[in-house]
Amino acid sequence: MLEKFLPRQDFNSYEDFKANYRVTIPTTFNFAYDVMDAWAEQQDDKPALAWIDDHEIQENYSFGDLKRLSNQAANWFVSQGIRKGDVVMLILKQRVDVWIAMIALHKIGAVVIPATYQLTTKDIVYRCNAATVAMIVAIDDAELAGYIRAALPQAPSVKNVAGVGDKLPANWLDFRRGYQAMPTSWQKPTGEALACLHDTMLIYFSSGTAGMPKMVLHDFTYPLGHIVTAKYWQGVQDGKLHMTASDSGWAKFGWGKIYGQWLCGAVIAAYDMDHFVPQKMLRIIQKMRLTTFCAPPTIYRFLIKENLADYDFSSIKQCSIAGEPLNPEVYNQWLKLTGLPLVEGFGQTESSVLIANFPWFPIKPGSTGKFAPVYDLELLDEQGRPCEDGSEGTIIIRNAAKERFVGLFREYYRDPDAMARSWQDGNYSTGDVAWRDEDGYIWFLGRNDDVIKCSGYRIGPFEVESALMEHPAVLECAVTAAPDPVRGQVVKATIVLAKNRGYEPTPELAKALQEHVKHSTAPYKYPRIVEFVDALPKSISGKIMRKSIREKDHA
Repeated sequence: MLEKFLPRQDFNSYEDFKANYRVTIPTTFNFAYDVMDAWAEQQDDKPALAWIDDHEIQENYSFGDLKRLSNQAANWFVSQGIRKGDVVMLILKQRVDVWIAMIALHKIGAVVIPATYQLTTKDIVYRCNAATVAMIVAIDDAELAGYIRAALPQAPSVKNVAGVGDKLPANWLDFRRGYQAMPTSWQKPTGEALACLHDTMLIYFSSGTAGMPKMVLHDFTYPLGHIVTAKYWQGVQDGKLHMTASDSGWAKFGWGKIYGQWLCGAVIAAYDMDHFVPQKMLRIIQKMRLTTFCAPPTIYRFLIKENLADYDFSSIKQCSIAGEPLNPEVYNQWLKLTGLPLVEGFGQTESSVLIANFPWFPIKPGSTGKFAPVYDLELLDEQGRPCEDGSEGTIIIRNAAKERFVGLFREYYRDPDAMARSWQDGNYSTGDVAWRDEDGYIWFLGRNDDVIKCSGYRIGPFEVESALMEHPAVLECAVTAAPDPVRGQVVKATIVLAKNRGYEPTPELAKALQEHVKHSTAPYKYPRIVEFVDALPKSISGKIMRKSIREKDHA
């Protein structure tokens, strides 16, 4: 499959990879036809999806199965009036139906909005009106159904709501029963009716760590950008199981649970959990005999607190991590307990992987790795000049408007102000700050807004958080700027303590943590304020919302 899109797959070094990696974009490309159906035509029974739930009920699907099921779903969507360009929002957790629905909507050329089940009425109204959503397909969760019911009077574009499950509200269409009654044959559109290349395929709502979520618009070339993500960073293998821990409503789903993985012929392992329980996840990982595994730092922070010696990880060849920067202590503990290094990657809802630890160079714990190919990446200072080694700057994609890099979003949909802030002189600014060492490794500091300016010093929250994470009392932490009348800003640490380790949120522990930071990094970076909390504020995609902490402190 990959030979159709990569003229060359093997590289001798990182320099060779960076200079010579190229993606061939066909004159027409639609992931549903050119990857999913193509695999089915090549080998109908080739394994594609291995699904399991908390009760360890398992279902397996081949590419041929998914071709026929997505054909049925496409016929059903059309019978409900969905056409090319119509917008459908999917709130399906990790039900098998989310893959079936996404492939079907790609076949039609309808626009998919993946959404998390954690949305409330306000969130649903905002998304439906911002994107002119025509249909919602959701799980049969009673609380979610109530939010949708309350939202519909304020969302006039929504014509139908369909559900998946046994407890559907009386006025919902039954998506699963509906598509299962449809023919398994589907007539592929031709000419302008066929959605491909620069037609709109997908809209993600950004996680909203700063203000209301933006609509991130991707076209049909987007899946090809994730070949690097899957093959050269996550290390997925043809015919082997890969699991990314992600709800279908997150951009991480597009990164790790559908596009690049199926382009590489990997089997997607889907764990449809009710709630995250570390012991359950470890048992599922062991039971499914994964080859590759990817999860955000939050999950690894919880997993390393378990007795990992009780589980068999011998099938796993690579573990990767993304979503937030990786604290060196988490890396070191996971390596010590499992023998597996954590391979870090970085990117955005707006992109495929931008920076990663690729297989041609050793990992430096705490570094995100090196720049990915495809994009023209650079670090620029506040005056827009390229940064020298050791100097911090904003991560920029040069010539983004002209080159239309595969994997990069097309626009912030219906948001010219956001476009003006992020796209300047044809360059795209990620808004993330980092520095590069003399070996070309990138060291992430944080979002522009998160960098703390204290008494003339600029302090990245990540380095202070990494120091705190070395202490056995700390499960999670967020470092932010708190207002100070003398210094302007001071460093504040908001900390969640590890359970069952005998630590109490006392002034004595706060003092001990401050002293620990002074000895682990430059003393001026220590947190002058320490607050203990039961949980950190997080976005619906699981990212720590430092902005919420800052706003609370200012209020």
